[in-house]
Order: sequence, then C-alpha cells, then structure tokens
Amino acid sequence: MSTVQLRNIWKIFGPNPKYVYDTMDRAASRGEILSQTGHVVAVRDVSLEVARGEIFVVMGLSGSGKSTLVRCLSRLIEPTFGQVLINDVDVTAMNADDLRQLRRHTVSMVFQRFGLFPHRRVVDNVGYGLEVRGMELAERRLKAYEILQLVGLDGWEDRYPHELSGGMQQRVGLARALAVDPEIMLCDEPFSALDPLIRRDMQDELLNLQHELHKTILFITHDFHEAIKLGDRIAIMKDGAIVQVGTAQQIVAHPVDEYVREFTQDVPRTKVLTAETIMLSQEGKNALSGEAVLYNTTIEALIPRISATDALFPVVNAADEIIGVLDRHTVLMALAES
Repeated sequence: MSTVQLRNIWKIFGPNPKYVYDTMDRAASRGEILSQTGHVVAVRDVSLEVARGEIFVVMGLSGSGKSTLVRCLSRLIEPTFGQVLINDVDVTAMNADDLRQLRRHTVSMVFQRFGLFPHRRVVDNVGYGLEVRGMELAERRLKAYEILQLVGLDGWEDRYPHELSGGMQQRVGLARALAVDPEIMLCDEPFSALDPLIRRDMQDELLNLQHELHKTILFITHDFHEAIKLGDRIAIMKDGAIVQVGTAQQIVAHPVDEYVREFTQDVPRTKVLTAETIMLSQEGKNALSGEAVLYNTTIEALIPRISATDALFPVVNAADEIIGVLDRHTVLMALAES
C-alpha cells in the first residue's frame, strides 16, 4: 500500500506561474521556457509512489528540483499544479488547520543545516515539536530523553547546540524529527554538510533506526553512493523531471541514458549487482548442479563460490522458489561490463 502518491506535480517559479503552466509548450526545455517567459520550471510533471516503510531516495545534481519536490509534499512550497496524496488524503486540498495537523502529527522534516535553536538546550530542541502540540513540560522532556538515548546522545541533554560537533547536532535534528513519532520523514540532504566519516556513521545510524522504527522516508541527496546505500528505491531527477526510478541494482545494471550512466560509472558493480539482477532464465538450460544462491547475493559474494566450477546454480527467492539460474560465464560477463 502506498503511503505517499505524487500525481503530475509541477512547480513553476515566477510572477504568473498558472498562466505559464496553461500556455507553455510542454515540449520546450527548462532553458527555453525561462528565456521565453522569465519563469523557472523547478518540478516538471512528476508522478511517483512511495510505499509504507520504504526509504525512497530522490537524487540529482544541484538545481535538478529534488529539494523543491520534497517541499511540495508537505506544501512548504505550494505546487503550481498536481496532487499530493498521503494515505489517500489529498494534501493539496487541505485547509490551513488540516495542513498544520499534518505537519505536527504525520510528517516531519530533517534539514541539511540542522535548524536547531541556539538558545535552547538539546532536550528542549528535541521536544520542540511536542511543545507545539501542547504537551506538558515533564512529559515532553521524558519523551525527548528516550529519543536522545535512541540516537546515541544519552548524557548530552543539558548541553547547548554550540557545544556539540556537527554530527551530534545532526543527531539532535534527527531526534527532534523522531520525537513526534511521524509516519513520514522528509530528509533534505541531512548529511551533506558533514565530514565523510561522520556522514557514513550517520547513514549507518539512519539504517539502524529504520530497522527498528520502520518509518516511511523520502531522502534527498546528490550523492549516488549515499543513494544506493540507503535507498530501497531511487528516483533520479534532471531539470525538474524524473529520469529513472528503480532499485540500485536496476539503475546500475540498466541506466536509461548517459545522464544516469554518469552517476553509476564509479560505483563498484560487484557490491551492488545481485544474483537476481544478472540471472538467466532456467528455460533451455542443463540440469542444475550447484547449491542454491539467494536472489540478493552480490556478485562480490558469488565470485568465490562460482569462479572455479562449471556448475549451474539455481537462484531462489525468499520463499526458496527457483526464479532463475547462474553460471560462471554469466558472472564473468557481468564483471566485464563493470
């Protein structure tokens, strides 16, 4: 079941966006529309669905429209045209009170620049969303303590943001988003300002939290390595439009154009591609002679098992059903393409 649905979302910046939307040539490029009308098409006819409990990554270069898109979801930026549905409720039709409730109870956001209040202690930064809801001080601090322990900041409750490292400040931002127990989290390049090692730690922290909490997460990034590490699925944007949507394995194995191919060219294929990605149909093959290979086994893990034998290996799904076959030649061919 989809938690989030975006239907034909457009966002045009300029003095008369509705007029431009109604009259512009749909085949014109972003640059052509800008030169003809003085308006910027930031998001262009985007439709996608995000499943409950999924980490869905939207990535692209700076200016591709990814941050504008995610802000349209909660109407921090108003779409020019299109429809946003959350749990089948039309967000784009909500009045101010309903929208306020959505932001307080259903959707929370983690920003790149932390957005912490410098004059508030860590515990009160984390409890801010609960304060807005009207929760009593003692109750919201108790909840904040619990969340701080969850993100590894137990003992830092009474410090101020300036006393924390960048990585710790981002943990506070993450804790603040989690404190309201949202169904959906919008993460707009939350780790891009961090040093590489701290960034990797925060990625691991997010995956650990997701394993425990099972939130629906829309994660924005310009880093394809981050996208493939975090995303159950990835959408790649260019000039406001979605170019390709798929799993990391699908995108690395089958980039739709040169733009996507450039993102994938430095990715170690052996760590991303799986048995399911490269397997062949069993039809017409000789009898199986190797041990079963699980569908999500990476090529890297397959090499020691398969490189010194001519056996034909069955590929099985989670239910132990055969869905394809692999042999040494198939794996070597996949390696040759990397």
